[in-house]
Amino acid sequence: MSDQQDRIMRLFIEEAKEHLDTLENGLVDLKSTMKDPESLQEMFRAAHSVKGGAAMLSLDSIKTTAHRLEDCFKVLKDGPVKQVDQTAESLFLKGVDTLKDLLARLEGPFGLRNEEGEKLVQQVMPVFAQLETHLKNLASGKVLAVAAGSRGPAAAQTAGGVPANFAGEVMALLKEMLQVFKQKESAASRQELTALCLRLYKLGGKIETWQNLVKIARGAIVNPKNSYKVLAPMIIKELKDAGDLVQTGKVKTIAPSKNLLLLAAAAAAPAAAAPAAAAPAASKQVALPAEPKAVVKLLLKTFNKKQLSEIAKLLIHAIKSSS
Repeated sequence: MSDQQDRIMRLFIEEAKEHLDTLENGLVDLKSTMKDPESLQEMFRAAHSVKGGAAMLSLDSIKTTAHRLEDCFKVLKDGPVKQVDQTAESLFLKGVDTLKDLLARLEGPFGLRNEEGEKLVQQVMPVFAQLETHLKNLASGKVLAVAAGSRGPAAAQTAGGVPANFAGEVMALLKEMLQVFKQKESAASRQELTALCLRLYKLGGKIETWQNLVKIARGAIVNPKNSYKVLAPMIIKELKDAGDLVQTGKVKTIAPSKNLLLLAAAAAAPAAAAPAAAAPAASKQVALPAEPKAVVKLLLKTFNKKQLSEIAKLLIHAIKSSS
């Protein structure tokens, strides 16, 4: 690949990432997005732009996936669908996740190989078919849209003490969280976010991996140095994915990303306590101890061995890079 082709590819990747952010942000609260024609148009344009750029670079798997997303957004933009539900949101997000996976592979050291791209496309095509059918059923009234997280007076619970519709409950709280993230950064709005973390923490019953992830997310939120622009897409995506894993019984696979661990490590002391115990004072910033041994004790109290190992690797890499 020539230098010019490499520059064009890098430009496409950066622009595609921005378009993916537009799609994810709109899908997290799709019900509200449906009320704003300009937001729907923006999401349609985002998918269209990725499709066009991929076609120009002969990235067939990315082009095909973006094209199918574009088709589905066109149904929302131009069609008779008046209200969407959790199923539609979930299916749309699966399509975006595939597009994100393809882009990540393209950006990786080995690039996006044709065979792996085709395999991912084959896997996601049934999702788009299901989505189109579901949207048509919503438009015809064959399926009634149910608000995400809605529950009857005696909602079913699983054996683990979590709601049977766990993913829907999580999505409903994440929508509230997104609205707070859109507010001006302040101690008050961070306290609102930590209060939502408490509700998410309690929602998980006794699922340790879920509660640990929420604690780490809360630790990242309380640090005023972490901007909402950085926090919002990362936390909402990781909690949404973890909620899906709980729903499908894959709780052991829930783990925070390296980036989230680093953001939480910067907060250190606020992340140490469980949300239930620390929520009232969540917006207070606690200084790190002056003594190195005290800092070590605090980190040991805050993170498990696996998380500390990941943090150590990242810190060593950062030190080597800056030297």
